[in-house]
Amino acid sequence: MTGFLRRQFLAGASLSIGAGVAERFTGVSPVGAALANSIAPFSTTESQDSLRNLAAHRGLFYGCAMKSGQITEDPAFTAAVVADCSAIVPEYELKRVITEPSPGRFDFSGADRLSRFAQEHNMLMRGHTLVWHLANPAWLEAALTEAPSMKTHMFDYIDTAMRRYGNRVPVWDVVNEAVAPEEGDFLGRRIGSPWFKAFGDSYIDDAFHHARAIAPDAVLAYNDYGVEMSGSWYGARRRAMLLLLEGLLARNVPIDMVGIQGHLIAFDKAFDEDVFAGFLAEIAGMGLKITITEFDITDRKGPADPAIRDVEVAALGRRFLDVALDCKALVGVLSWGLSDRYFWVPEDPEQQPPKGQKLRPLPLDENLAKKPLWDAIAGALRES
Repeated sequence: MTGFLRRQFLAGASLSIGAGVAERFTGVSPVGAALANSIAPFSTTESQDSLRNLAAHRGLFYGCAMKSGQITEDPAFTAAVVADCSAIVPEYELKRVITEPSPGRFDFSGADRLSRFAQEHNMLMRGHTLVWHLANPAWLEAALTEAPSMKTHMFDYIDTAMRRYGNRVPVWDVVNEAVAPEEGDFLGRRIGSPWFKAFGDSYIDDAFHHARAIAPDAVLAYNDYGVEMSGSWYGARRRAMLLLLEGLLARNVPIDMVGIQGHLIAFDKAFDEDVFAGFLAEIAGMGLKITITEFDITDRKGPADPAIRDVEVAALGRRFLDVALDCKALVGVLSWGLSDRYFWVPEDPEQQPPKGQKLRPLPLDENLAKKPLWDAIAGALRES
């Protein structure tokens, strides 16, 4: 990204994405420069009511997580993604257990296919994730225990991944899920993380500083979950996340964006609009941009009738998105998948649905038909 393009964008030029996005990023660097060349513009050839176009009207992007195999193995699903999405994120193919199965032997083939797909369809691709306590190859966790080295085990990987994609992946989750108050740390840090055990909490600062050195124009994000619903467990996580962000900014760590995953729970946990709005306002007040990164709504404790569950899921989704869309720091929404055909189910037995009941947490059903949640997303984008 040239200095000229950055100046033009920050001065309010729309470039390829329209004035709405420009307004959301005015005065922010390097975020504006990276997003300016990345977010798909409003499309006159797609349905005016597609989620991507409804989002674009507001200066936002809408997208989903997907796997590279879906591109060739399920053309109907792929077409649905193209119709509704202006952004994608690899569901697992940029996680280190996949990309570096043995030391120094890399496999980015799946992420490469997704990157090409994104380019072909004028989509943003988000990099998820560089540093996480999970989804690491066994050799890495052993190496961090036996011979911890920030350069060998973190910096070199950040170099390899970020340089490989350059401007093709302009947004990265640099650190993922680093807070866990339930582990007992007084600041709410995830002290059980192999990264924390090896390097203490300095690994977070160092990861962001190194990512900025490698990719000066990239959007650098911190991503986490469990901050959306009501209750003491969620409240403790919100406090820990705000403490983390405040500390990073106080130490001049180069963070641009916060990813709020948005894994919601219907029929069980409560959602308080005022609490969530206040949390978003705290983040926005720090000068950070916000993306909803992994939106879905589990209905596992709902009634047997899927139609009843769909109505409640849609109502919760609308309430959540109305609050998120009211926050001027929001730049986009990504759902963790687009169709129930491919929904992930956590391994935790408590997360499993009743026998014979299929979860319906995403905008499209197994047959790619629009569900009430799709209508709720569309309505929020039109009206919120």
